[in-house]
Amino acid sequence: MINLRLPLQQLLISFTQINRNIHFTMARKELSEKQFWIQRFSKTSLRAIHILGITGAGGGILMHVPKEQWQIYWIMAMSTGAAMMLWEVVRDWRWLIQLKGVLTLVKLGLLCLFIPLATYKPELLITVVLLSVVVSHGPAGLRHFSIVHGRRIDGRKEVKG
Repeated sequence: MINLRLPLQQLLISFTQINRNIHFTMARKELSEKQFWIQRFSKTSLRAIHILGITGAGGGILMHVPKEQWQIYWIMAMSTGAAMMLWEVVRDWRWLIQLKGVLTLVKLGLLCLFIPLATYKPELLITVVLLSVVVSHGPAGLRHFSIVHGRRIDGRKEVKG
């Protein structure tokens, strides 16, 4: 059995150093108050639309409403979810190896199971919602835990929203 853990860790350390060098100037530069509020309002708005989409689609799924009546909410949830993921990855790629990113990818995998396991949509949806609570409201030590490093790693400073 080949142990890839050490080479993978060295590769990630190299990427971390490259990322740090690229964003060194940006990390030192603080946002103006106007930039901060624009980012904060944008992220909050995106999250609000996402939650609206999740509740609309989730209600339709859980109450066995015809798909046509909740499909717009599904599209809303998926498009805003993709936008929030892109926002996080562009901000700091380490999001992908932190539990908050990994669990988000797991949620996407569970959503993909809606097609082959259509009869289990309610159960899959409930699992996705419960994972969302862990990702959003879990302690920072859990959300920032790196599955590669085996410890908490903090990324670049983020604007909450």
